[in-house]
Amino acid sequence: MSATGLDVFDKTLQTTNIWLNEIMERIGPDRHVAWKVLSTVLHKLRDRLPVELSAHLGSQLPLLVRGVYYDQYEPGRQPSGCNSQEEFVAEVAEWLSDTRPIDPEEAIRAVFAVLTRHISEGQVTKVRGALPKGIRMAWDAADARQLADAGA
Repeated sequence: MSATGLDVFDKTLQTTNIWLNEIMERIGPDRHVAWKVLSTVLHKLRDRLPVELSAHLGSQLPLLVRGVYYDQYEPGRQPSGCNSQEEFVAEVAEWLSDTRPIDPEEAIRAVFAVLTRHISEGQVTKVRGALPKGIRMAWDAADARQLADAGA
């Protein structure tokens, strides 16, 4: 039986919960924090991409996640000038400062791992290729950890 009466809503809720559960496996069991982590990292990632690529990535997100992805979106300001991993981590940390203490690098790795698992390989390749080297290296580290965890 449908929880909402609309299959499209049920599907996006189910998919979003899968994504949040995967994030919580890494950052701890707090759904509110997982949602904040997902939205923050997606915003910071989106702001580093050219507008067209940002839109292509958004089209592959679950409907509910897509809504938060486009929240406060200002395409005229893309891509932002943040090019280093340190700047990226600092921005994520700042946006997560109103939650319980969380390692911003782990938050970033958690979201990058979710995107790698759930977004088409071609889209992930394009997004990673468009990122500044430092941020791309953070995504590489997330993938390496995911492979290590899978082999353990």
